Amino acid sequence: MAKKSMIAREKKRKYAVRVRNRCKMCGRPRGYMRRFGLCRICFRHEALKGNLPGVVKSSW
Repeated sequence: MAKKSMIAREKKRKYAVRVRNRCKMCGRPRGYMRRFGLCRICFRHEALKGNLPGVVKSSW
């Protein structure tokens, strides 16, 4: 399934306006965080692993 999404992403679009931001890791278009280039799910996994510098778990 991942190959299919990669092929669809590489195909030239009819209209440039329709381009969506997608997660760099999984290709998910929803829940995208522009600052990190990841969706919310991948962001959480990477943050918990410590792969995102400056991101710490909040507590109060």
